Amino acid sequence: MGLEFMDIEEMVKMISAKSLKEEAKSRGIKTHCVKKIDLAKQLPKNVLEKLVDKDN
Repeated sequence: MGLEFMDIEEMVKMISAKSLKEEAKSRGIKTHCVKKIDLAKQLPKNVLEKLVDKDN
């Protein structure tokens, strides 16, 4: 399955919390007490795709 057909929930399952939080912090998104899915919804889809490739 290509990344362009995956939804956010499927992508989040493939990304580590650490890398997701690091990316969010670098973009100025608050990460304290925030779930992975909520962080992912605030990031652009191309960033999530990059993180999926990096973590897998």
